[in-house]
Amino acid sequence: MRDVFVIGVGMTPFGRHMDKSCAAMAREAVILAMTDAGATASDLGVAFYANTVQGAIEGQYGIKGQHALRALGIEGIPVFNVENACSGSGAALNLAYSQVAGGFADVALAVGSEKLNTKDAEKRFAAFNQPDDVAAVTRFLETYNPLVADVVPPPSVVIDPAMRSIFMDAYAINAKQHMKKHGTTWRQIAAVAAKNHGHSTMNPLAQFQNAMSIEEILAGRVIAWPLTLPMCAPISDGATATIICSADALKRFNGKRAIRILASVMRSGTDRDFLDVENTACRLAAFEAYDKAGIGPKDISVAEVHDASAYAEIAQTEYLGLCEFGAGGLMAERGDTTLGGRIPVNVSGGLESKGHPVAATGLAQIHELVTQLRGEAGKRGVEGARFGLSCNGGGFIGVEEAITCVTLLGRD
Repeated sequence: MRDVFVIGVGMTPFGRHMDKSCAAMAREAVILAMTDAGATASDLGVAFYANTVQGAIEGQYGIKGQHALRALGIEGIPVFNVENACSGSGAALNLAYSQVAGGFADVALAVGSEKLNTKDAEKRFAAFNQPDDVAAVTRFLETYNPLVADVVPPPSVVIDPAMRSIFMDAYAINAKQHMKKHGTTWRQIAAVAAKNHGHSTMNPLAQFQNAMSIEEILAGRVIAWPLTLPMCAPISDGATATIICSADALKRFNGKRAIRILASVMRSGTDRDFLDVENTACRLAAFEAYDKAGIGPKDISVAEVHDASAYAEIAQTEYLGLCEFGAGGLMAERGDTTLGGRIPVNVSGGLESKGHPVAATGLAQIHELVTQLRGEAGKRGVEGARFGLSCNGGGFIGVEEAITCVTLLGRD
């Protein structure tokens, strides 16, 4: 296996882009990444294009990458289309890494692009409410709701039925189980969201850039208690791109800003017991990645995790070994995961505040980590950052994400 380096990253602003197509945003991100790398289309040996719902929203179901990239002169080379729900671009990077590390290509491009906002609400509904997905989550709710029926909201809480999402219902069950087992508080979950909204004020590409206090988070409309609206990822549009290369090819580019990929590991979820947290896909992938990279959780300088809800960040910091099981809420409340704390998490603002254009999210995490490790993050920079961790999940089957991708990056 050859050493692999990130040489270019590009990311559009995340948010509502009603006037831009999915392909147009992808091209914007790729141009930014090529400019960052000092590369041209002729340098690329292979490309992986991730998208999840363009077919449902725009009617383009096939060869999405070819349609998006040919206008940039990216043609002739293999272009692979990747669909892996919210982990689409994490999977695209994993595949690109495999090509370069295995010696099948010297330079590779990974792209993730998603347009979720549309005037046709029925199309968006169809994109997210796929029959097998809904059935899987429904089975989870019916099976595990009774286990947490005794974890009830304060009497003052009013749940807004118009805001209901069965996917957030699933996160809420997990959150309530954590509260029941470990004594995690509603305020600690809110502390995660307040931290991430604060971080996003320093990220010009984030969808939301307004700070929110813990009290404001708790006062938000309740989607599925204990999750309020500011604790949940928004509907977002945006695109991200990453260019990687082998050590031999690095001399063709600006090697001084290159960031090494130490490990890239993907694992599918399993039919494990709901309470068996030691064998989550996230944890198994992370510790396989640590082993491949020759580092451990204590070496991580900065992490970007898949906080589709604020509770998810608490769980993932535990699965990743960044704290003990049960300590994730307390760690956030203490400020350990805030910029300047022991292990800053989601300094980009995370999915909750940076935004979550599904298939673009994994590479957005890589964009943030590369920016941090290069020392180019400005006032949100983690001082002396050397090792970065990305955890990107997708879908939901059984009791966890259908797929999880963990990537470790390092600065030489």
